[in-house]
Amino acid sequence: METLTLGKSLNLGLRRAMEDDPKVLIMGEDVGKLGGVFRITDGLQKDFGDERVIDTPLAEAGIVGTAIGLALRGYRPVVEIQFDGFVYPAYDQIVCQVAKFHYRSRGKVSLPMVIRIPFGGGIGAVEHHSESPEAYFSHTAGLKVVACSNPSDAYWMIQQAIASDDPIIFFEPKRRYWEKGEVDTAAPLSSAYPLHSSRVLRSGGDATLLAYGPMVRTCLDAATAAAEDGRNLEVIDLRSLSPLDMAPVFESVRKTGRAVVVHEAPGNIGLGAEVAARISEECFYSLEAPVLRVTGYDIPYPASRVEEEFLPDLDRVLEAVDRSFGF
Repeated sequence: METLTLGKSLNLGLRRAMEDDPKVLIMGEDVGKLGGVFRITDGLQKDFGDERVIDTPLAEAGIVGTAIGLALRGYRPVVEIQFDGFVYPAYDQIVCQVAKFHYRSRGKVSLPMVIRIPFGGGIGAVEHHSESPEAYFSHTAGLKVVACSNPSDAYWMIQQAIASDDPIIFFEPKRRYWEKGEVDTAAPLSSAYPLHSSRVLRSGGDATLLAYGPMVRTCLDAATAAAEDGRNLEVIDLRSLSPLDMAPVFESVRKTGRAVVVHEAPGNIGLGAEVAARISEECFYSLEAPVLRVTGYDIPYPASRVEEEFLPDLDRVLEAVDRSFGF
């Protein structure tokens, strides 16, 4: 076991994937010489060369379009979108090309590529640098979407995504890049937790907290605080946003009777709405209260000086739990 930051875990996961398969390429803005703005690709160009770790122009549509061609020719490109809000110029390529090639070819053509997107707020950044666009991609048939929340998952999930023959949108919680955890880097990839599976991180019997990416840590902290008041909260990391793995969620909600879904993105037509709908459809007679959501507000991401008022925090999560128990 090693103690690593989430960012370093991603770096080592990328390195291991490149060592295992010479067809794995990394491309994006400043990913080579600089090592990425968050240093996730630090040292990789030096060790693997500039034909495998490629600095690109500032042109997201061109980056993704080039990666599509590489994937069609048998490579496994890993694209870095420097910040979440920069992905929109490539949206046409992702939705009209990446998502549809397999279907368009009647299953004869696969597109093994990963699009890495640092997402979410909490770092005091300027406009277009703190968004949560996951609902756009989770809604798009033909894409798989995942979000890591801790160093161990970051290390394994990036390797699993690269090994997949499906195109995967890989969301990384940028505010958690520097948080540390234990990672077993010596284990084989086959031993990793399944990529598209939810995971119970903390067991409890009173209410279920559901989150992904940066909000998983917030929910774990809320569960710790709730325990001081005698409430035992179960915390589930969804991990995969498309497809959703709802079996552990249904099992938990049937046990607790209460569910609170938490994410940074605005609540309107967000992932929380889909999760709440599925819980209501499958667990209606087990629910003691409506499924509640704690989300960002339905506004463009605010200026950094007030972002803490926008982001869900421990107090807002606990207030939702209190409301749930009020029914």
